[in-house]
Amino acid sequence: MNRHTFLRAACLLALVPAARLAIASDRASAPEAEALVKKAAAYIKANGAEKAYDEFTNGKGFKDRDLYIFVYDLSGKCLAHGANAKLVGKDLIGLKDPDGKPLVKMLIDVAKDKGQGWTEAVKFRNPVTEKIQTRVNYIQRVGETAVGSGVYTD
Repeated sequence: MNRHTFLRAACLLALVPAARLAIASDRASAPEAEALVKKAAAYIKANGAEKAYDEFTNGKGFKDRDLYIFVYDLSGKCLAHGANAKLVGKDLIGLKDPDGKPLVKMLIDVAKDKGQGWTEAVKFRNPVTEKIQTRVNYIQRVGETAVGSGVYTD
């Protein structure tokens, strides 16, 4: 192998990890989702529910790549949704993913039973890719609500 070919191959190999890192950073991580939920819970306590829910749904401060905040009351009514404002005000307790898993009930159960934690994997529309993808959600109970965010795992 001549020097030019060797240098070219070395440069290409050096770029591969950088390309993977750039692709990976386009997606949110589990620690980022947990941090966003904790930030949202603090925002609700500091600013009141009405202002917070409007910010989560219509503002930009709680949206980052495929990461956003949603809030449900403990009966399944959507109070805020950063990826789909049309869901706000709707009773979604019976909503299921394509595999029949109870999306909203699962969130509510974590809030009621544990106070905070991760749900099992479900399938949900990714607002960035517009595709149905596998997602896990981090939930924190705030008063009589479940505040959450999640990450896409595929």
